[in-house]
Amino acid sequence: MDENERYAKGMAVRRKVLGNAWVDRAEAGKTAFNAEFQAMINRSPWGEIWTRPHFDERTRRILVIGTMMALGCWDEFGLHVRAALTEGGFTPDDIKEIILQQTAYCGAPAGNHAFKEAGAIVASLARTG
Repeated sequence: MDENERYAKGMAVRRKVLGNAWVDRAEAGKTAFNAEFQAMINRSPWGEIWTRPHFDERTRRILVIGTMMALGCWDEFGLHVRAALTEGGFTPDDIKEIILQQTAYCGAPAGNHAFKEAGAIVASLARTG
């Protein structure tokens, strides 16, 4: 697969996982400063990793949410929690179970913050949805 194919496949998976609205906003926000980064993430994590056949999309979503929690990357955590709930068929109970599992390994402070972040997303979606 060449870079253009990887980019196209990555963009398709990124849209499927995060939703068109999110990707459209990211694309609209491209500048001369960040355009290479946007192209790189389409080719690499989205086009090379998310398209691998071993794990299904649901498993990959769980891994990403847990990893973002472990790293304290709360913006990305929230992005992937929202996408899992709106695009991935996850329920609030699914998110709760991911957070509980990760709390055992990441600690109570991470779990506490994850419940705060995810709870706000769940409540927001309940109001709009």
